[in-house]
Formats: sequence, structure tokens, C-alpha cells
Amino acid sequence: MIYQPVLELKNVHSGYGKIKALKGISLKVYPGEIVAIIGANGAGKSTTLMTISGIIAAEKGDIHYNGKNINKVAAEKLPTMGLCQVPEGRRIFPRLSVMENLRLGAFYRKDHDQIQKDMEHAYSLFPILGERKKQHGGTLSGGEQQMLAIARALMTKPKLLLLDEPSLGLAPIIVQQIFDIIAKINKEDNVTILLVEQNANLALQAANRGYVIETGEITMEDQASTLIKNPKIREAYLGE
Repeated sequence: MIYQPVLELKNVHSGYGKIKALKGISLKVYPGEIVAIIGANGAGKSTTLMTISGIIAAEKGDIHYNGKNINKVAAEKLPTMGLCQVPEGRRIFPRLSVMENLRLGAFYRKDHDQIQKDMEHAYSLFPILGERKKQHGGTLSGGEQQMLAIARALMTKPKLLLLDEPSLGLAPIIVQQIFDIIAKINKEDNVTILLVEQNANLALQAANRGYVIETGEITMEDQASTLIKNPKIREAYLGE
């Protein structure tokens, strides 16, 4: 059986004014996968996610989500289609409570009974958020804010979740908790995940497949289990 990709980028170029950050990116993400994008700082990892999300316009090439070209779909419309991004640096609403942040994730939804059930599900995934649901987001620790950012994205009922550097600035024990929950979201909630992560070892351990990006171009792609054994990858990204 041939599966249609949930997401496919074909020769995508984008950037910031005269700076060309992506120089012809092509990749595919299939239903049920966790796909990792690894690379050095400034390679174009986050730009790839922001281009998919419509935050940065694709200057050339095509982005297809569930077979539909989304190049010109406004960024704020994509969550209603099941595509949601958890941005680098969390970007929760610090003056709103945990509960209010989660409700904003469900802003476009009208199924009020299910929204409440989904909030309870978020609290079951992240018990600390349930304990602090009336606390302002800005008073949470970095790890708790990352949990809130992921939980808020889940309130959109995503089919495809884009995660940008979920381990950034977090203690190792918290990072492992986050990645355990990412795996659970993928398997139990049936959410396909495209993951950008500076920690290449962690990303490839979590993923089914991986892409390596260097200076705006994909230079390698393979099963994650194969990439993690590749001597070049181990030298360049795993510190060996």
C-alpha cells in the first residue's frame, strides 16, 4: 500500500529579505511518523518550520499538507486544518493562567464539551499543569512552560505537530520527560510529528526517520536508526 505524505516540501526556498535561508528543501512526512530535522545552528532548521507554518513565505517551491498546496494559506488558518507549531522559546502568554493559555489553543473550536475533555487529557499528560491551572504562565519554570506550549498546541486537535527545539534550555531530567510525552502523543493520540532539535542524539532516538540540513540544503536523509550510527553524523553532531 502506498501512503500519501501528510506533509511534502518540494524544492522550497525562503529567507529573510536578501538572506536566503532555505535553498531548495525537499522532504516528506508520512502519517504516524516522528521525523527529525537535525543540523548546526543557523542551518535552516527553524526556518523550515516557520516556512511550513506560513510565518515566513515560501519564495519558490511547493508545500503540500494532506495533498493540498498551502503556500498561500494564512498562518492563522493552518491550526484549523490540523497543522500546529510549538515555536522555539515556548512563547506562552505569561500574564494568562495555565487554563487560559489552554483555552486559547482551542480558540477556533466550537465543540465546547470536547474542549473540556481535551483540557483534562492535557492535565493527564502533564499533571503539573493540572496542579497549577490557575497560576500565571509566566511564573512557571522553563520546563513547565514547555509543557504548557505543547499542551496548548494539542488543544487545536492537531494531525501534524511541528516542534521547534523542545529541549532548549531545559535540565536533562525535564528533557527526558518532555520526550517521553512526545512519544506518547505520537503513539496514543495518533499525532504525526516533525521535530527540529539541536540535540541530535535525542532527536534521532525519538524519530523514525531523519533529515540533515546544512546551510539551507538537505544533505542526508535516512532511517533515524541508520543516521545515528553514521560516522559523519556522530562526528559532526554527536561530539565523537
